[in-house]
Amino acid sequence: MPYELDNRLVIGLASSALFDLTESDQVFRERGEAEYRKYQQKNQNRPLSPGVAHPFIKRLLSINDLDPGNPPIEVILLSRNDPDTGMRVMNSIKHHKLGMTKAVFLQGRVPHRYIPALSISLFLSANEADVRQATLAGYPAGQVLNSRHVDNPQDLELRVAFDFDGVIADDEAEAVFQEAKDLDKFHNHEQERVDIPHNPGPLKEFVKKLSIVQKLEEQKSQTDSSYIPKLRISIVTARNAPSYERVINTMRAWDITVNDAFFLGGIEKRRVLEVLDPHIFFDDQKTHLLPAARVLPSVRIPFGIANKGDKAD
Repeated sequence: MPYELDNRLVIGLASSALFDLTESDQVFRERGEAEYRKYQQKNQNRPLSPGVAHPFIKRLLSINDLDPGNPPIEVILLSRNDPDTGMRVMNSIKHHKLGMTKAVFLQGRVPHRYIPALSISLFLSANEADVRQATLAGYPAGQVLNSRHVDNPQDLELRVAFDFDGVIADDEAEAVFQEAKDLDKFHNHEQERVDIPHNPGPLKEFVKKLSIVQKLEEQKSQTDSSYIPKLRISIVTARNAPSYERVINTMRAWDITVNDAFFLGGIEKRRVLEVLDPHIFFDDQKTHLLPAARVLPSVRIPFGIANKGDKAD
């Protein structure tokens, strides 16, 4: 029987999101591919240090303890290395005891073409060009930013935070606000459509599958009193009353339940994110991400009107 992916939460992950590649990337840029190959072979048994997405991935994969024989989560390495130079990454995955067994090595070719073939609900990379190409092709992708990340091994919970517009939902409402530059018109637009669910955004399916995993945890805790659910999902948005109503109605229509929602109405997101302390935060706008990246792992979703015409940094 083939190993089915469609009913699992599948994440495609570049090594640049999982590990700190600063040193090896410098060798490649300054000394070329031949020297980079020698460097990786020489250091293939020296583990890479954890990168920005490492705490998130480690905790997410630990939820597979729910059913080790039929794990609900799969994380697949999508690497621009060839199999030879990629050996160090695989050895580092083994060293850090991450439950990742599947990998794709593409020797410099773009990885996003394999997203639908592997049923990937989220592709993460620190390579901005790769993420932009995936997003333009209509695939769910996020750029892992250079962010502060301090892992506390005593913290077994997994906290994942999302902006709403341009991330979970599409940018329809954001486009109305950007065009009108009038908060009242934005609220009126949302009130007129309060019972109409938003169109899905790039990470809707990812959040949906996270919610399914959360329901599996709840079921496990009901039959096993020793099991403590790990996953906690939050929305952190600049919306406030009355536009929050359409958010709640949309999530109901999609059968997605979140644990926390912060409708901040212009309050800087960083203020609550520091307290919430998510292991990863997804937003589409630099104005929110740059302050957040100073205190926690942050991912940019380069989607919609908020990123229209924005050139690569």
